[in-house]
Amino acid sequence: MTSVFLLRRFATFVATLLCASALVFAVLEVLPGNAAEVMLGPTATPEAVEALALQLRLDRPALQRYGDWLAGMARGELGTSSAYGTPVAELIAERLVVSLPLAALAMGLTTVLALALGLYAAFHHGKAGDLGVMVLSQVGIAVPSFWFAILLILLFSVKLQWFSAGGFPGWSVEAGGGLWPGLKALLLPAVALAVVQAAVLARVTRSAVLEVQGEDFVRTARAKGLSRRATLWRHVLRNAMVPVLTIMGLQFGNLLTSAIVVENVFYLPGLGRLVFQAVANRDLVVVRNVVMLLAAAVVLINFVVDLLYAWVDPRLKVQDR
Repeated sequence: MTSVFLLRRFATFVATLLCASALVFAVLEVLPGNAAEVMLGPTATPEAVEALALQLRLDRPALQRYGDWLAGMARGELGTSSAYGTPVAELIAERLVVSLPLAALAMGLTTVLALALGLYAAFHHGKAGDLGVMVLSQVGIAVPSFWFAILLILLFSVKLQWFSAGGFPGWSVEAGGGLWPGLKALLLPAVALAVVQAAVLARVTRSAVLEVQGEDFVRTARAKGLSRRATLWRHVLRNAMVPVLTIMGLQFGNLLTSAIVVENVFYLPGLGRLVFQAVANRDLVVVRNVVMLLAAAVVLINFVVDLLYAWVDPRLKVQDR
């Protein structure tokens, strides 16, 4: 990759992060009333509101508080939760050990299911298999992840009793958990998240593969005697990965945000449940930092996808010069 390509992509990454941080900060700034009043509720005494306002440094100008927040994030200092009395960085670190494995497991299931179904549909274009995949994907897109999560609980937890209906045992064997119990607790939530995403990605994969199959270089490869299957794996798939990577990058960010609802359905102590509890407790310090973290994750994933573009399709580096 050329240095100019990397520099431009990194500059875009930093600029997007700054815009996202300004937007998150501004949205919470325009809430009606003082942030301390919002956090403490209408029954709070003026003394308590004033004390919390001083703790949150609300007496300072907005630009100065925004700069302090950015500097604190750069140092890993995100403030203290008013509801828990715990540093926000510690709360987020505790919840990431659940949310990140859940998102990774869901993304793995999404990729395997989507690529398998999309390639199968493209390879059997116009046949019954193609029609079946399209019907299944349409149903998958129409099903909300939280509703599918409830169906999974009713089937596998209530009726078959193969999985727990909720909760997370932890990754530590000493605490009664471990690798397998932890993965088992995350499997149903991951499936609930993956079904909708896999349905979308399967259709994109099918469309991308069919589009590339109509290119001249594919017909040339077939004319040289290469089998249809070999042409698909050697020539079609790599060229069809650019739009697929785009959707995959967006989907991983969507998995982190969609987990807010699914984690609450399964009572998982992840970032989603933390956001839900912070909103219920009016803990704006936690809400602001977690929302910024999710936004940064989406921006970072898209930055990585841009780099993968250049690896998959070197023509993009030439166009960017």
